[in-house]
Amino acid sequence: MSQPTKTRKKGLEPSTITTRFNYVRAAFAAATRDRVIGIDPATNVKLPRRRRAEAAMTIPEPLGVRKALEVAPKYFSGFIAVCAFAGLRLGEAAGLQVSDINFLGRTITINRQIQGSTAATSTIEPPKYGSERTIHVPRDLLTMISSHIEKFAPRGDEQWIFWNPNGDERGLWNRNSASQVWRTTRRQVGLDAYTLHDLRHFYASGLIADNCDVVTVQRALGHSSPTITLGTYAHLWPSAEDKTRAAATSLMETVLSAKPVDKAAKPS
Repeated sequence: MSQPTKTRKKGLEPSTITTRFNYVRAAFAAATRDRVIGIDPATNVKLPRRRRAEAAMTIPEPLGVRKALEVAPKYFSGFIAVCAFAGLRLGEAAGLQVSDINFLGRTITINRQIQGSTAATSTIEPPKYGSERTIHVPRDLLTMISSHIEKFAPRGDEQWIFWNPNGDERGLWNRNSASQVWRTTRRQVGLDAYTLHDLRHFYASGLIADNCDVVTVQRALGHSSPTITLGTYAHLWPSAEDKTRAAATSLMETVLSAKPVDKAAKPS
């Protein structure tokens, strides 16, 4: 009889570990200062160094994203699209309403997000600090959203665009329900290593590859400062060496393709 496979639980994010460690260290420091304890056990304790962003980040290939859009349930493919082609966070995509879409202006405005892992704990919250933004999006993405609205009428008085047909009366997607559909989808196309949030990285990498500057990417992603954008995606921008090589290549191509001037030719 085969033994049941154990599911490995995902650990805490490095930022969460750091925050909790700092809380504990502050408590020990205060206890030592107030002479509740004699020695601070957190003295000289350091957390392991975090991996560099380029080592930790995973970005799916375009073909994989296309396959995911093709095999995903029809009611969920638009959700995937706004994450991949507008860089929305899971909660931002779940919080989209019809009034947030300007079809003529080709923009999506982020006015809210859905927070919570289950239907019982989900709440409607303002965007993360600094994440209120209007995103200029492709016409084809708006066509996909329009088609989705035509097939799946927006839910409720708020006109929620993406809703879970298997959820509660509101049908709001939450972290667990959206991630579950994504896991089923990615398994079919070999994207098991990628989360919905990696589609946001996919979007950012596309902007950077198309020569968008830091501030442009920051505003599109809703980062509160360019420092956050650089800290996350600096490795995706061309280095000084890359720019030097590209410029020299262009110069060399210009020289080698130059045509000789016919000095004997007379002006007409």
